[in-house]
Amino acid sequence: FILFLSGKNRSVPPSPSCSLTTVDFEQISQFQLSLFDHVSDNLITVFFHGCHIISSTIPCVARPFSVVVAIDFGTTSSGYAFSFTEDPDVIHMMRRWEDGDPGVANQKSPTCLLLTPDLHFHSFGFAARDSYHDLDPEEARLWLYFDKFKMKIHSTSDLTMETELEAVSGRRVRAIEVFAHALRFFRKHSMKEVQEASPSCLESDEVRWVITVPAVWRQPAKQFMREAAYLAGLVSSESPEQLLIALEPEAASIYCRKLRLHQMIDLSHRPLANGLDPDASRIFDSSFRQAREQLRRARHSRTFLVESGTGELWSEMQTGDRYIVADCGGGTVDLTVHQIEQPQGTLKELYKASGGPYGAVGVDLAFEAMLCHIFGADFIESFKTKRPAAWVDLMIAFEARKRTAAPGRNNALNISLPFSFIDFYKKHQGQSVETALRKSNMNIVKWSSQGMLRLTPEAMNELFQPTINNIIKHIEELMQKEEVQGVRFLFLVGGFAESPMLQRAAQCALGPNCRIIIPQDVGLTILKGAVLFGLDPTVVRVRRCPLTYGVGVLNRFVDGRHPRDKLLVKDGREWCTDILDRFVSVDQSVALGEVVRRSYTPARVGQRKIIINIYCSTTDDVIYITDPGVRKCGAITLDLPEPITAEGRHNGNTTSERREIRATMQFGDTEIKVTAVDVATDRFVRASIDFLSN
Repeated sequence: FILFLSGKNRSVPPSPSCSLTTVDFEQISQFQLSLFDHVSDNLITVFFHGCHIISSTIPCVARPFSVVVAIDFGTTSSGYAFSFTEDPDVIHMMRRWEDGDPGVANQKSPTCLLLTPDLHFHSFGFAARDSYHDLDPEEARLWLYFDKFKMKIHSTSDLTMETELEAVSGRRVRAIEVFAHALRFFRKHSMKEVQEASPSCLESDEVRWVITVPAVWRQPAKQFMREAAYLAGLVSSESPEQLLIALEPEAASIYCRKLRLHQMIDLSHRPLANGLDPDASRIFDSSFRQAREQLRRARHSRTFLVESGTGELWSEMQTGDRYIVADCGGGTVDLTVHQIEQPQGTLKELYKASGGPYGAVGVDLAFEAMLCHIFGADFIESFKTKRPAAWVDLMIAFEARKRTAAPGRNNALNISLPFSFIDFYKKHQGQSVETALRKSNMNIVKWSSQGMLRLTPEAMNELFQPTINNIIKHIEELMQKEEVQGVRFLFLVGGFAESPMLQRAAQCALGPNCRIIIPQDVGLTILKGAVLFGLDPTVVRVRRCPLTYGVGVLNRFVDGRHPRDKLLVKDGREWCTDILDRFVSVDQSVALGEVVRRSYTPARVGQRKIIINIYCSTTDDVIYITDPGVRKCGAITLDLPEPITAEGRHNGNTTSERREIRATMQFGDTEIKVTAVDVATDRFVRASIDFLSN
């Protein structure tokens, strides 16, 4: 039988940097009720002391790094930048991408990957897109082309290391391998540039890597990106501190606080008359043309100088001033609420990150739905399968025209249909695309004899509005929160923030309540901020917990307070099962460096592994791990080496005193981290936290 011990009135001497709260109750960790009936070598219930320690110190960087390399892994486009720690005021941008789209500033590369039929890496970005385009149609069906594949990680609720991605041709491969191929590509290209810019030869352990992810991503998705980085060889799993996961809107916020006034576009520079501004599209277009021209002039050096302090706009801010950063990307829209702390310039998160799948991809999906309405969903699906390269060409053509859509535009936008689309439709449907368009009764889409779909301004508006409405609604709902009311600024960042359609909607709906600011280099805002984050990970001092986290425990059963169906009698003592012991609560403020500590003891001598299930909830009103909305989301594993005596000898005495393992969990960073120590010997115990193996 298992011997259960209690931790009543247990106290731990506080360290100089820690304040201590002693919990005065009896409780025991539990995994599942079945563990009381079945005991294995590994899954064994453990003793829980109930000590909750909060440290107020901010940890220092454990090791020096010579260079920080940031990878902005986006849904539609990706890129990298780096900075040397000896010269942190200079950010080196990646080289201009070759073979880019004519007329587009190719600051980043499309997030698309091409694998050979035998699953070997072929190319990434523009090279992948162009190579796939040049393949023979029959040959293309054997190759694997992945486009906008990052969204799969956000939309998969049960993400694991075995989750698969489907290529355009329909073939499937493990998602972790696709992401690793992409990260390996960026490692190769970025390190080549770093070595060229560095006067000395850098060792691999001198590089700190930063990878950006949406703030709304849960822990499994963040861990997935970390595992992909390990597989790609960016860093070793034995040196996890070399890799930082940066939250995209947070990175943008870090960068925006450095902006000077001439580096911003203020959409609130003039009032709207009756909610309309006939010159708005011209102003927006002119502003961005000027911004792009400035970028072109500076691109020969590919360096960006960072302000040593904060920009003029931020210097005007007073304690308590709040602002929202809306990262409008290709796949998701991420919202974060920050307050800048003067004079040190650190940031404090005021409300948990929020957002959703409201990125620019939504406009692409609306266009695909329009094609399905005109030509039939079955035909579109067949065309995508039988002519995958042509389908990619069609979406590229739409993407180019989508970027030119503006509220004040009066003429139609022409989208070229590939010849294979026209031919394929006639062969399989027995009629022309012109006939199909006429029968669809879609008056807002016309046909050109030159082989083009002519989308009227009304048609483009229909494609944009659902996605834009979701973005505006989400920002408005966020502004109604008590913690967010009274924000002074709204910063629009991300690639979709370049769209005049989104800018006009934001100005009309949100302009009266706050100033709307757009950085001129809006597409590179997150990338530059990620470099700054890698140089100083302590810049965000306080974050908000997105979920409630805890473990299931046994408490002494109290009649009248605990339900009878939770009663467990063991060795004459009554226990209440399934109680959730909270580590942190949803939307709780957690400062960087604050930790939660729990002490566990193996149930029997000689046990070599402790596994503690972690549960989470979107609310804080939960009592039991069986309550609605509570789910098992991960597990902490403590690998226990054979105990060592004070003389350094292995202790094989099976009657030795019980062993205490103290686990320390940090929730104030962008990832949840855990470490553990054997209290008797003060030696570190191998500890890991896993959110991908449920």
